[in-house]
Amino acid sequence: MMESLYSPDTKTHDESRQGEAYALPVDASLQYKKHFYIESYGCAMNFADTEVVASILQSSGFGATKNVEDADLIFINTCSIREKAELSVRKRLTEFRSLKRAKPGTLVGVLGCMAERLKAKFLEEEKLVDMVVGPDAYRTLPGLIEEAGTGQKAVNVLLSRDETYGDIAPIRLNSNGVTAFVSIMRGCNNMCAFCVVPFTRGRERSRDANSILNECEELFNTGYREVTLLGQNVDSYYWNDEQNNRQVTFAMLLEKVALISPLLRVRFSTSHPKDITDEVLFTIAKYENICNYIHLPVQSGSSRILQLMNRTYTREWYIAKVNRIREILPDCGLSTDMITGFCTETEEDHQQSLSLMEYCKYDLAYMYFYSERPGTLAERRYKDDIPEPIKKRRLQEMVDLYRGHSLQSMQKEVGKTFKVLIEGVSKKSDNDLYGRNDQNKVIVFAKGDLKKGDYVMVKVESCTAGTLLGKAAP
Repeated sequence: MMESLYSPDTKTHDESRQGEAYALPVDASLQYKKHFYIESYGCAMNFADTEVVASILQSSGFGATKNVEDADLIFINTCSIREKAELSVRKRLTEFRSLKRAKPGTLVGVLGCMAERLKAKFLEEEKLVDMVVGPDAYRTLPGLIEEAGTGQKAVNVLLSRDETYGDIAPIRLNSNGVTAFVSIMRGCNNMCAFCVVPFTRGRERSRDANSILNECEELFNTGYREVTLLGQNVDSYYWNDEQNNRQVTFAMLLEKVALISPLLRVRFSTSHPKDITDEVLFTIAKYENICNYIHLPVQSGSSRILQLMNRTYTREWYIAKVNRIREILPDCGLSTDMITGFCTETEEDHQQSLSLMEYCKYDLAYMYFYSERPGTLAERRYKDDIPEPIKKRRLQEMVDLYRGHSLQSMQKEVGKTFKVLIEGVSKKSDNDLYGRNDQNKVIVFAKGDLKKGDYVMVKVESCTAGTLLGKAAP
């Protein structure tokens, strides 16, 4: 879909995360058939799916290891959103070749969006791949592992019309014990021209609201204090409760989760501008524990480009939506996604994107230059006609503008006091803790007698472009 630009003080989207290895708590009393090692690439949904995979494998008698050299089974949960993620996965698969040689019988599996999109290529060209498993087929992993163990190539990339994992309790991998992802729906119906998600994850289907509430309640009862409700487009969540003859919308679900406890913070991601409603905004305003932060991807500030992208709204409509959010939620944090260099984009289109960013002054922005993804509507309909140097130059201009807005956003918080949920120890100092405020801004402060999972009031005393620095109120 897009290629991103990073710098030391530019925050990056979950979609840009590189491979992350996971380990599970190991019960020494259990005897495992084999041990698995898993890495995840891509969006938050992928990382949540990895926790489902771990649960399925562990319940089938497979144990986890954080050392790839000790693994009998190696899995990569892949992303097809951007070309860079695919290149990273291919490089990693090549590195596993020596491990297979050193430990005969080791099986390597590709999971996720790349598995669905490139199944034939993986089996034909990537000789080290033994299993190819799509996002809706993880329940079949134990059988596929058995099949691959006989020397056969094991494949299941079938997409489901139903929610596939609603009754599976994910295992929280390398969790901080405070925050957790909860998937509420899968797939997407929007068919944005640049995006592969509808083809790799299928159509939208919402999870049983009762299973979502049970998972959130269980997380709270075991000490978690924040959940992030996940979906490709959470605002289109819609579940038909046939037993009680009623329909549950996203706003209703959000309220139900908030009512579990005032001590349970609730976040959500991602919203499509066309679907976020006043009902959702008023629900956020009603409950103190629903965070005032909305990720509202715009992708371009040009109505002409938005039409080519099949985003179904105009620049003016998007601005009106931002105005409505700020009318109902004056202190709401706002972030976005932006693409530069989409097909036929002119300098005037680019300037319209910059002026939209100037108007909205996002607290956080995830910026990419366009790269064509095979199978998308854009690949079939349009020519990728913007030279890469121009794409990169436009992206740099966008990043430079955003950095100024980010610093302004942080500076306006100096002197204010925020309620912060402590998530852990600062990476820079063992004497400091960190957490986030309602608007999703990271605040670092001295540890004192405080501990992870506590709520604390913190007064902001200074800031950098990406972090607030403060002092816990007595």
